Amino acid sequence: MPGDRVILLALMALGVAARNSLIVTAAGVVLIMRVLSLDRFFPLLERRGLEAGLIFLLMAVLVPFATGEVGWAEIRQSFTSWSGLAAILGGIIAAVLSGYGVTLLQVKPEVIVGMVVGTILGVVLFKGIPVGPLAAAGFTAILLALVRWQ
Repeated sequence: MPGDRVILLALMALGVAARNSLIVTAAGVVLIMRVLSLDRFFPLLERRGLEAGLIFLLMAVLVPFATGEVGWAEIRQSFTSWSGLAAILGGIIAAVLSGYGVTLLQVKPEVIVGMVVGTILGVVLFKGIPVGPLAAAGFTAILLALVRWQ
């Protein structure tokens, strides 16, 4: 079995161990594409996959606005309460960190393995939950920047 397939299977196994269905599914789909010789779609997936994923993520977040579950009262409350302001600040920080994460994943895609291992350790040893790869990559980018400054 070629090495690239073994790596994808290993990533799937790590995803199963971490109870992270997103990693399992993503690695599985890429593995199937590889086995079916659909490699010609890899450049497109690499260029536009993250963008497409973010579009779907944003669509999911916007659904409560479309259904009327979140309206003007909730929006106003987010600007006038401490919890709302904390949520706005948290969103800003998460967006900035995720931006750093996107850059890191583009420059050093090999960090994904360490993030998967870290996720497994966090889930198993510290009763954490799997976080999204962009957030994990953002934290990784910050840690790498701190190490370089010293």
